[in-house]
Amino acid sequence: MARVSPGGWLLRLGGYALLVLGGVLTIAPFYFMFVFATHQRSEIFGFPPPIWFGEHFLTNYQILIEKIPFWRAYWNNFYLALMTTITSLFFCSLAGFGFAMYQFRWREQLFAVVMATLLIPAILNLIPFYLLIYQIGWINTPKALWVPAMAGALGIFLMRQYIISAIPKELVDAARIDGCSEFQIYWRIVLPLIRPALGTLGLITFIGSWNRFADVNVIMRTQETKTLPVVLRTLQGATDVEWGAIMAGTALLVAPLLLVFALAARQLMEGLTSGAVKS
Repeated sequence: MARVSPGGWLLRLGGYALLVLGGVLTIAPFYFMFVFATHQRSEIFGFPPPIWFGEHFLTNYQILIEKIPFWRAYWNNFYLALMTTITSLFFCSLAGFGFAMYQFRWREQLFAVVMATLLIPAILNLIPFYLLIYQIGWINTPKALWVPAMAGALGIFLMRQYIISAIPKELVDAARIDGCSEFQIYWRIVLPLIRPALGTLGLITFIGSWNRFADVNVIMRTQETKTLPVVLRTLQGATDVEWGAIMAGTALLVAPLLLVFALAARQLMEGLTSGAVKS
């Protein structure tokens, strides 16, 4: 067994210390969010601040449902995230299949244009996006949010790279010889083989849609159509801010995402890296 020098032990110990520190700094905001959700406003801003759970979560929850349409906004969140995820998985995988398996004129140039859209900050698209939605009459309708998100550039890129690395073209050619139509090849052969990538893209899309704020705030005009992050923001007035209720609502908003990520973190990492190296 090789002996580790004192300098090696110090480097290893320092690395572990940095990892622990990074983990604490990452977890601390979530921990205090859940702690503050169980305390009243006066306790949150007291000194020293609370570091353990209190007994006022139900009080904060009561304030929450009295001041905002909490569960309606929660449903809007779920509907938007679900529709965006389902449609994105279908159209992004279909586009990725086309870019990966078909040779057509201007293919590389078109793919470069799709990738170039990733370089444009989303905030710069907000005004043109609003004008477009206004012109077609979709203001204050949920489809204005999930229809434009059906085929994102990141999703197309992930699907294309995974299909290139995981599916040999000979398999597609063999399916054509057996009489499969092009859509049957996609539906019956390609989709079952790219499930890890679909799971990864589904998680990324669902989390991103769940947390959308700016475009929802611009497109949706009424409390009944807005999502929970936007509705929670309305509780932050100039005075008399119920921070305990806001923390309770934020905790209920984040809890499903933390659960989903905890259950699927390994698959997410595998799906992101599986196409990184081609054998």
